[in-house]
Amino acid sequence: MATDAGGSAVIDKDGLDALVAVLAGRGRTVIGPIVRDGAIVLAELGSGADLPYGWGVELEAGTYRLRAREDGAAFAHSAGPQSWKTFLHPPRVREWSADRSADGDLVVTEETGTPPAYAFLGVRPCDLRAIAIQDRVLTGGRHADQGYRGRRERAFLVAVECTDPGATCFCVSMGTGPAAGPGFDLALTEVLDAGGHRFLVRAGSEEGESVLADLPRSPADPATREAAHERVAGAADRMGRSMPPVDLRTLMRETLTAGRWDDVAARCLTCGNCTMVCPTCFCTSTEDVTDLTGDHAERWRHWESCFDLDFSHLPGGSVRESPRSRYRQWATHKLGTWFDQFGSSGCVGCGRCIVWCPVGIDITEEAHALHQERESRAARPPGPESPA
Repeated sequence: MATDAGGSAVIDKDGLDALVAVLAGRGRTVIGPIVRDGAIVLAELGSGADLPYGWGVELEAGTYRLRAREDGAAFAHSAGPQSWKTFLHPPRVREWSADRSADGDLVVTEETGTPPAYAFLGVRPCDLRAIAIQDRVLTGGRHADQGYRGRRERAFLVAVECTDPGATCFCVSMGTGPAAGPGFDLALTEVLDAGGHRFLVRAGSEEGESVLADLPRSPADPATREAAHERVAGAADRMGRSMPPVDLRTLMRETLTAGRWDDVAARCLTCGNCTMVCPTCFCTSTEDVTDLTGDHAERWRHWESCFDLDFSHLPGGSVRESPRSRYRQWATHKLGTWFDQFGSSGCVGCGRCIVWCPVGIDITEEAHALHQERESRAARPPGPESPA
């Protein structure tokens, strides 16, 4: 049965299983959410049955817990500890290797080859925006990351709109959800009601239309369309967190000497968890390793964090020695100077940095506190400011 004129249709659980099979049959490695090690993580799917049906999560600052759901929903959970960055911009990549031959010549072999053809099933709208941001960062300039470009160009994205946001979600504040924006090949909205368990599917690309045409489906009826719309709209009204309704770029610029940075520095462990789970952080470093013979060497690139002392190390020492300066660098870049570099915010409101901070530092709470301090400062006579 053909899709309707809008390129959308309805599938059931069998159709979702067929989607995994069709994508795998087209030579793609299908990655999606599964339950493993007490969390909902991203891993290769063998079939649609691997999806986390009947599981949700409880989130708070520094807290993540699985919880069973009675409705059997597949996608009624918030962002987990991983993002799609793990696959598109891997945490560790070998760039080249070198071997000394028997006659003493050095042979350098650059890492090449065909990148994997991924299909990502379950891309949240905030993560869809994060992928677009990394596209701009890693391929938008003169010095594109060719490895990232190869993986990204071969990726097929199946977005899933959010209908049950978590307590740490604030995508509405950042304009990234809960409805899926541009960039998907297919977008799903899960609906569970008296009409059954089903998914409204929209195609966002020619390949998406081709995949949808291979699925068992029915026309997108008005009742399902309305139910899907209501669930996404309802999610927008149930965000667990929010940013202050101000220009965050200006707020960061005008509070560089705020006392709040000392408060958060007293709590921050500078562990870098926030940068590791963030779907847009992109910094890397390299290390060279050799075997014991000295005849084989490799260069590896790995994720790096601006919370590490070595990240800003110059001949005279680290530029940012204090926790205050390192947390401030991360927050002001993410919410402020990212605009100057890349034309957008570096935050998509996924809330991962809040959940996976071991001491529960909440970037939205810090932004509100900075806003309040700025307002209080503006209401009193000028005085000496705190040192930077």
